[in-house]
Amino acid sequence: MIDLYFWPTPNAYKASIMLEEVGLPYTVKPVHIGKGVQFTPEYEAINPNGKVPSIVDHDGPGGEPFSVFESGAILLYLSEKAGGAFMPSDARGRSVVLQWLMFQMGGVGPMLGQAHHFRKYAPEQIDYAVERYTREATRLYKVIDKRLGDAPFLAGDYSIADMAVYPWLRPYKWQGQSLDDYPNLLRWYQAVRERPAVQRGLQVMKEKVTPDRKKPMGGSWDVLFGGAKTADGSSLDKN
Repeated sequence: MIDLYFWPTPNAYKASIMLEEVGLPYTVKPVHIGKGVQFTPEYEAINPNGKVPSIVDHDGPGGEPFSVFESGAILLYLSEKAGGAFMPSDARGRSVVLQWLMFQMGGVGPMLGQAHHFRKYAPEQIDYAVERYTREATRLYKVIDKRLGDAPFLAGDYSIADMAVYPWLRPYKWQGQSLDDYPNLLRWYQAVRERPAVQRGLQVMKEKVTPDRKKPMGGSWDVLFGGAKTADGSSLDKN
């Protein structure tokens, strides 16, 4: 059995989608990031970076419990555990998947996350930041659209690279984008969205997502957006 430490975020959805795709049994362990649970000593023993998702595989290597943090590492671990699922066996194909996975981890996630923050959550409007990250979002969407003009999925066949990128493109309006501007991406987006396992993965903790996905009101959300304090009142700033 695998414990999935989860809160409804793009990175966490990567793990829930992959678990549904490969059919491994798992139990959801909520990590309320609005209350600073991710910064507790108990959780940081599993994930020293204090983020979601994380997993604990109670039947890990050698039959011993094994924890994995970082969403990309989780995708790779689950692929290997499931016998190489959604990862080509040949060196060339494997490299292509890893390139697009790293593209998501190094570009799509960080840059679109900044677009989310400055366009939707920042306590004050900073025009330079909004313009910079919206422009970078547009550039990344163009890269993806161009690639998908040459292949049905990012690495050719459906793979963990698609599972990594798709959740980050779901809030495209937050990023100042319209999918109608990217016909190849739109075709891919619809194909991924229609996969039954993807739909199941997106249902995990759906009750915690408001229809407009507005941030919660009150001090609990300050742990993410400034003046960060944990539940016991201690600072989350780590210099």
